[in-house]
Amino acid sequence: MTEPTTTQHTPVIPAQPGPREAADAAVAVQKEGSVPSREGDTAGAGERDVQERGATTGSVIPGAGPAGARPGERATLRLRDTDPEEPPRYAPEWLQLREPADADARAHELLDPLRIRLANLPHRSEGLIIHDIGCGTGSMGRWLAPHLDGPQHWILHDRDPYLLHFAAVASPRSSADGSRVTVETRRGDVARLTPDALTGASLVTASALLDVLTREHIETLAAACAGAGCPALLTLSVAGRVELTEPHEMDQEITEAFNSHQRRGGLLGPDAVTVAAEAFSAHGATVRLHPSPWRLGPGQAALTEQWLRGWVGAAVEERPELKERADAYLAERLEACAAGQLRVVVHHTDLLALCRPSDGAA
Repeated sequence: MTEPTTTQHTPVIPAQPGPREAADAAVAVQKEGSVPSREGDTAGAGERDVQERGATTGSVIPGAGPAGARPGERATLRLRDTDPEEPPRYAPEWLQLREPADADARAHELLDPLRIRLANLPHRSEGLIIHDIGCGTGSMGRWLAPHLDGPQHWILHDRDPYLLHFAAVASPRSSADGSRVTVETRRGDVARLTPDALTGASLVTASALLDVLTREHIETLAAACAGAGCPALLTLSVAGRVELTEPHEMDQEITEAFNSHQRRGGLLGPDAVTVAAEAFSAHGATVRLHPSPWRLGPGQAALTEQWLRGWVGAAVEERPELKERADAYLAERLEACAAGQLRVVVHHTDLLALCRPSDGAA
């Protein structure tokens, strides 16, 4: 992971556009190099553009395929090559496309034990301070803030200043009981996270992050949370299992090659949740795990298509000898997807780590 080049602390009162608008603006910045005016924006234009390109050209959303990935990076998130001295940038289009499926998949069963722990924190009446690590376009905040009561201040961490900007712009304004939600952004890296950086934190959260970390990064994260005495809710880590209908003889072969690809460069891929559970437990935390699968059907055809292309492409990158058979497999699966006949379950796991409060509170 890239060393953070700057740290910014920018309080923001969100103007409350939705995630679609933020992602559309992010795409415009990527293309034009400036933030577009909101006047004349057409709601849904970015989503339709994503769907139309997938339907008419068969192309992969920038960042949704394996091409151009560097060791230690997950290709499905890579936007484009950047200067080696700059942090990599990720595709807001891909993050936008997956956000509804992410929201549907996250484990609501972990919210009650989390709420109980948060209710018992010292100074709870003063509000929650929540750190979102690797926030991307801010989908975790848009999902979680409305599920928690009371005032909330979100601190958004990411290496990419573009994504930080749009995460702040599209952040929620109010919590479950109507209390105010505010945000600030910090450009940085999980590898540099320390207990001091989390001083006063009520909660650390992340989405689709653990599987793109190394063992060292996860141990750093667990130590920082334990040192600060705050719980961690870490969602949507890949589990290494996929189910497609109808079953095909290549399903398992592609899955195994993809999982190997996810482990390249020292990343943990589908092993990440187990490593994280062990790391948090070693620091005395109570750890709960719950499945959080994507369930994709005809209503998620655009996402399914892009996921398929990235999934098979990564498998072929890992095992080039699969290419000829994998191309035929992909064509067959894409035809079924376009016809509304394909259903996919992509398994993930959510993790809640209830670290011991640093002051000994319950």
